[in-house]
Amino acid sequence: MGRTARIDRDGVIAAGLALADAGGLAAVTMAAVAARLGVTPMALYRHVGDKADLLDGMVEHLVTEVPPPTTGPWFDRLARLAGAVRESARRHPNVFPLLLQRPANTPGARQVRDGVCSALEEGGVDPARSAQVERLLSTAVLGFAASEAAGRFSHHSPRQLDQDFALLLEMLLRFVESGVTTVDGAAPDPRGPPGAPLR
Repeated sequence: MGRTARIDRDGVIAAGLALADAGGLAAVTMAAVAARLGVTPMALYRHVGDKADLLDGMVEHLVTEVPPPTTGPWFDRLARLAGAVRESARRHPNVFPLLLQRPANTPGARQVRDGVCSALEEGGVDPARSAQVERLLSTAVLGFAASEAAGRFSHHSPRQLDQDFALLLEMLLRFVESGVTTVDGAAPDPRGPPGAPLR
């Protein structure tokens, strides 16, 4: 009698990612993951609680595929993280929509989100509002990356898309530095002080 294949959580998540990369998110079922790993579906439940847990693990893999930067000025860290997110979308276009559908629930995903909040607070965002600002900035970056990966911008050149992404990051910097992200006070003119140049 053959021995049961040995699997772990990382292996189960990797199998789910491979299935989604090849056939889209609809291809990710517990039965399909089990078949890919050569085990019974019940064997998966020692490592992932259910399909939702599997999908959350896939989200975590996408956001932690490249270790988030921990050194350098706050906005440089955010820009490098945004670039890593964009590259992840290019590598996993069929899986990336998960980041727009599911919250960051796993410890690794929350750690990345908390790192963004910490960087924003270094940039002057009131801690009471950093989670809100993180949510808005992340949505902007994820939306661009998902749109690019899905082919929405295919009629533009790679150079144009790089310029667009750089401009998006510049706009986000202006948003943070404008003071609109502080708790007290009215929202300032989004164009900033008269004559204030873009960085």
